[in-house]
Amino acid sequence: MGKFVIRTVNTGIKFDLKATNGQVIATSEVYTTEAACRNGIDSIKKNAPVANVEDQTVENFEVMKHPKFEMYQDKAGEYRFRLKATNGQIIAVSEGYVAKASCVNGIESVQKNAPDAEVIEE
Repeated sequence: MGKFVIRTVNTGIKFDLKATNGQVIATSEVYTTEAACRNGIDSIKKNAPVANVEDQTVENFEVMKHPKFEMYQDKAGEYRFRLKATNGQIIAVSEGYVAKASCVNGIESVQKNAPDAEVIEE
């Protein structure tokens, strides 16, 4: 089972969603308060399992309604995803993946791990 790890950084508070193997599969923005950070976690738990995947790496991709995962390529050509909530706000982002299939696996891992993940503080 995955876990959300809340940690303090120089500019505020953020969380990482880690898979069972300890690998970071999604990261949050930096929040100013722990309460806001926990709200972000709750939003991922609620939105990730029902979010569709909008594959922006293909031509004429179908635009999906929120909540959704947006899969795209960054300037370096790596595949990434961002999870957007019902209101369109980005609530989690991924690392860069060399292979598109690995990015898809990352999305599936968030969908599987987020709903029941425990929340711990570092």
